[in-house]
Amino acid sequence: MVHGKLIDSVTLGVALLTVSAVAVPSSNVTTHHYDNLRTGWNSDETLLTPTAVAGGSFTLQHQVSLDQQVDAQPLLVTNQTIAGGAHDVAYVATENNTVYAVDAASGVVLLSRNLGTPVPMSALPGGCSNNSTVVGIGGTPVIDSAAGILYLITYTFESSQPVYRLHALNIDTLQDTVPSRVISATAVLTNGQGYEFTPGSSRQRAALLLANGNVYAAFGSFCDLSANTSRGWVLGWQTGTLTPLADSKLTDTLATTPDHFFLTAIWMSGSGLAASAAGDIYFVTGNTDPNGKENNHITNISESVAQLSDDLSTLKSIFTPGGATDGHAILDERDEDFGAGGVMLLPPQSGASSNLAVAAGKAGIMYLLNADNLRNGATTVIGNAVSQVKIGGCWCAESYYTGADGFGRVVSSGGSNVIVWKVEAGSKVPLVKLATSSTVANVQSPGFFTTVSSDGTASGTAVIWAVGRPASSKPADINLYAFNESGQQLFTAVAGAWPNYSGNSNIVPVVANGHVYVATYQQLSIYGLGSGTAAPSSGSIAPTKLTNSIAAALPVGQHEIFGTVQSIDGSTIMVVTRGGDLIRVDAESAFANFLAAQPAVGHGILIRGIIDESGVVHAETLLHAKDNPLMWQPDQ
Repeated sequence: MVHGKLIDSVTLGVALLTVSAVAVPSSNVTTHHYDNLRTGWNSDETLLTPTAVAGGSFTLQHQVSLDQQVDAQPLLVTNQTIAGGAHDVAYVATENNTVYAVDAASGVVLLSRNLGTPVPMSALPGGCSNNSTVVGIGGTPVIDSAAGILYLITYTFESSQPVYRLHALNIDTLQDTVPSRVISATAVLTNGQGYEFTPGSSRQRAALLLANGNVYAAFGSFCDLSANTSRGWVLGWQTGTLTPLADSKLTDTLATTPDHFFLTAIWMSGSGLAASAAGDIYFVTGNTDPNGKENNHITNISESVAQLSDDLSTLKSIFTPGGATDGHAILDERDEDFGAGGVMLLPPQSGASSNLAVAAGKAGIMYLLNADNLRNGATTVIGNAVSQVKIGGCWCAESYYTGADGFGRVVSSGGSNVIVWKVEAGSKVPLVKLATSSTVANVQSPGFFTTVSSDGTASGTAVIWAVGRPASSKPADINLYAFNESGQQLFTAVAGAWPNYSGNSNIVPVVANGHVYVATYQQLSIYGLGSGTAAPSSGSIAPTKLTNSIAAALPVGQHEIFGTVQSIDGSTIMVVTRGGDLIRVDAESAFANFLAAQPAVGHGILIRGIIDESGVVHAETLLHAKDNPLMWQPDQ
């Protein structure tokens, strides 16, 4: 089944070659999670059936060396003339600001281009370590296959200052089709004062969107630091010329808050801004001032799913959770970002009176929403979900496919399990749980990304692919999984490594044309049917042999300590170290200088500061740490 007009960023066709009389699919993957709805569904995969994947012939084919960590999802264009021949090409962008064009079958690097010096971790607010040692291309690029242009955003260090640039590269040559555009923006706050985009405290993590003749990008923060200057943005540019749109969306336009803490960031674990068939833009925001009183649903839209007009001028509707345990005030106070997950739009569903969407975040609740009116007809400012179910904490996004019975399926991946939900729109229980997978090894953060491949809606052909996060720091392996639609595991293997195990790995498996692509730290792994390789390809890196110290370079006399928050009294925090010791942390300086992410009792924390003679740690920086000590880097 071809997605038709609803999925305009996946070009589907049939190649002339055959394998055992089965047509080899020829699919392009030109955007994050395959399409602008962000379904993650390739419905034209005839080779990777559940039987083939589980049969022992699905193996690692190639490992391709890259120059840095990969946070962006690989993209794919078939039958392209490049480097003197016709190739299926996988495009991979690294945090070193390097773009690779790789032969999608052989793993040979056809072209590569570096687009400038990346920003070092030391230049980020508070030395934010939830990244690679450098930050370059973080958000997944997008390809306009008709025009032959790849759009991406680099983060470069120019004259010792961070700069964001939007590029339009020819996919045949990787050269700029027009001069790159330095990203800037202005907005007006509630007191009438102007506010300017600040590249030094803004992180471009969400995948780019190509829709309505425009390229859109969203921005968030680095580790919730510099919260006095960092705010969420949605910006847009005309394709081809890179001319900025007249309007942009600043998610928090408040002039003041009690704690001078703004944010309302858009990062969605790297998931992309979504676009409906009508061209509206959708995204999810994170936390703002922890006092829990600053969301007003108009000038500060924290902890919300938002629907914007295509020109970014109008906030058309908004959904903000309002429950006793998941309301925006609770989420803000506890830093349980709704915006840790992305939003997925569903294709039209039988029995539904509107288009539908799903979204979930750290609180672990997946909401089924009216995508045409996110308030679902409510007269109050707090939106009403069509339905909601518990899935586990979601640093992730959902996937979708249509079953053989004609009903839609939502695939959630919160916590450590894949769950398949049948969509029965119009019924009293519109989400019916059909299957739960075995555990996906993962202690870095709850949740993970999935994709789905199938031969249309043919019965028994769907395969759910998942990439688990590291389950240990020794080694910090990345694992590829495959499940059938009943949740039975078909395949698993180590697909790479993530030396920055205290950061986030938001890896999306790309499945197309009989291959699976997994990009991790300094490598691209290519899987397919056949004998595979007994050892890594020449010049590539064995996944379990990687090293990458993410530790901050500390000034003389300063220490870095991981622990778990036991109690908070103003700026005094009691922390239990990995060794079981109880230490007192004076965080007054960190809070005053906006170098403190909001701590929470029972959760992990990273303290950088000086220890006085009485053993009190005077924190200059407070960062979130993973709750599991296995994900803590060594103390310094």
